Amino acid sequence: MKIKENLLVSLVYELRETDSNGPVIEKVESDNPFQFIYGTGRLLQSFESALSNLSEGDEFQFTIKSRDAYGERREDLIIDIPISAFEIDGKVDEEVCRVGNEIPMTDGSGKQFIGVINEISGDIVKMDFNHPMAGVDLYFTGKVIGVREPTAEELENI
Repeated sequence: MKIKENLLVSLVYELRETDSNGPVIEKVESDNPFQFIYGTGRLLQSFESALSNLSEGDEFQFTIKSRDAYGERREDLIIDIPISAFEIDGKVDEEVCRVGNEIPMTDGSGKQFIGVINEISGDIVKMDFNHPMAGVDLYFTGKVIGVREPTAEELENI
């Protein structure tokens, strides 16, 4: 059976940064395959397109350019925030406000964003709101290990 809309797809794969020589980002093996229902819009469109019409047993290898994955890194998403935004009762929470921490932040309209603290300098905290994979080309190799109709339970849970 070929991969097409509304079928349950099971994959094993290795994801590397940039190309076949790049560092491994993620490895999914047969004891816990990646499963998804094709065509539901929950995955990158470019990822699903690369798998279109493959069948169980088919191997794959493809690159998704950063612009078609999580976008290019944007300097305008690196923002200086007053350290006072991290104060609780007038005191900075040092467990939260430290370099490398991922922090959920809310803008003026209530929308949530995840930012990473890059630097703390005096009264300013420099946060990066780019997706962690922004600017990274994704190189996948793997194999389709299953394509079938999903069960009612799988439709609810995936």
